[in-house]
Amino acid sequence: MRYLRALVLLIFLLAPAGCGQSIEERTEGTSAAADDTIVLAAYRPLAPGVHDSYYCSRILGVWEPLITADEETGAPAPCLAVSWEMLDDGRVWVFHLRQGVRFHDGTPFTAQAVADNIAWMGKGAPLSIFYSRSRKNYYPNLVRVEPLDELTVRMTFAKPNVNQLYNMMNFGSPIYAPSCLADDGSFAGTARGTGPFRIAENVQDRYVVLERNEDYYGEKARARRILIRTIPSPDVRFAALKAEEIMGVLDVSAMPPVLADELAQDERFAVSVSRSIMVRYLALNGTRPPFNDVRMRRAVSLLLDRRLLVDALYLGYAVPTTNLLSISSPFYKEFPAARDTAEAKRLAHEVLGDARQEIVYCVNGADPIAKGEAELIAYWLADIGLDVRIEALEAPMLTARMRRGDYDIARSQQGLPNGDPLYVFKGFFAPNGPRNKALSLGYDNPEVNALLAELDTAADEGKRWALFDRLQEIGVEEQPVVPLYFDENIVVYNAARLTGYRALRYGVSLAEVAWR
Repeated sequence: MRYLRALVLLIFLLAPAGCGQSIEERTEGTSAAADDTIVLAAYRPLAPGVHDSYYCSRILGVWEPLITADEETGAPAPCLAVSWEMLDDGRVWVFHLRQGVRFHDGTPFTAQAVADNIAWMGKGAPLSIFYSRSRKNYYPNLVRVEPLDELTVRMTFAKPNVNQLYNMMNFGSPIYAPSCLADDGSFAGTARGTGPFRIAENVQDRYVVLERNEDYYGEKARARRILIRTIPSPDVRFAALKAEEIMGVLDVSAMPPVLADELAQDERFAVSVSRSIMVRYLALNGTRPPFNDVRMRRAVSLLLDRRLLVDALYLGYAVPTTNLLSISSPFYKEFPAARDTAEAKRLAHEVLGDARQEIVYCVNGADPIAKGEAELIAYWLADIGLDVRIEALEAPMLTARMRRGDYDIARSQQGLPNGDPLYVFKGFFAPNGPRNKALSLGYDNPEVNALLAELDTAADEGKRWALFDRLQEIGVEEQPVVPLYFDENIVVYNAARLTGYRALRYGVSLAEVAWR
């Protein structure tokens, strides 16, 4: 175990810096720098801009949703909507909005602004590096949205929708100033929300500068100015922290566990950990042998020693699972992540007989953990007749290969944009689900299809819980994908210079961060 940890650390520290750039090359030319600016970093651009369907991530505190998630339970909690009533078995929802809120452009937040945002959400089909923005998914069977007065809005649906609060959590109900919404469903300039930070400068793929919203209705952000750089390479982020070019990291995959553990040995730095929304899994190409056979998918799942993967590669900063639904969901049901090599070999022999089969295992070449993990999994798979050829690809190539079904196994991940499990179940389990298609899963189960159809109209909350439980049971039994573990959100920061920095389920407590 100690050897595996040392090997993973060596891989990170010897890996070439992302895109061949030095720390200086990645940090020069940021005209927004100021003496009191706190500089942080993420692996991807957190404000990809006008053509992204959200413009920026929720974790920046620029836009706020109507409904958010309780940090402890994951259940729906008030944000811009402070209370609500469900009428007519969920066909009608009435939302009461927060008073005294203004957008960053100075205009008031009103019920009409909510109606404008939901109408805009249905325009065009802009893409996002975060989550798909779909009014059909977040507001299923919506008939109309009506402002009843300045701070009350009514939504009417064609069918009962008792789960609507879960649909609207976080990425399901972002609210922006109507002045920044373009007619084609994109943005007319910089996104302007209601949050504790406003965007002061955004240089595509390089950095975004946040300034404190002095007119924020709640407790104001402690930092006056935060600059967040885009640094894709984990080893460059590591080196930048050590050199104090940045003060902390944030977002998913903020810092690999082995590098976080290494930084924790330096008295300047602290590590903060929280339960995450992210599930890591193996996608199996179900459109061709051998993984079009459920027995082979189950064999792979039973063969894996998930606890060893978590301990060796994640230093225990993860939770083994066979369930695709995030542990952060209130609907999550726990199943044992059992290992049974004898049963795995029996099932595989039923499919392959005494023959062996070569399979292609694709990973993101920029992810050293995924590559090391693949080597270990390949070693195990040899015991059930699968000879693995690992291919490390750039992310766009990996996505294209999966969509056209030109692979056998691929490492991927799934988050939770809102609180409704249907986002995950329909995406992966429905025959025409977007993830089912994008990953070439080829999954089609009549019982699952019937359960999904029933959930579209089921008004009784207890019944919906039972249906969600059954979908999770089937997912564990048939493994359309093979879940590995739930991430923990690991962030590292310079504790000698910053205070208020703590990991949340998604991101960090950015509004609480300040210089010491």
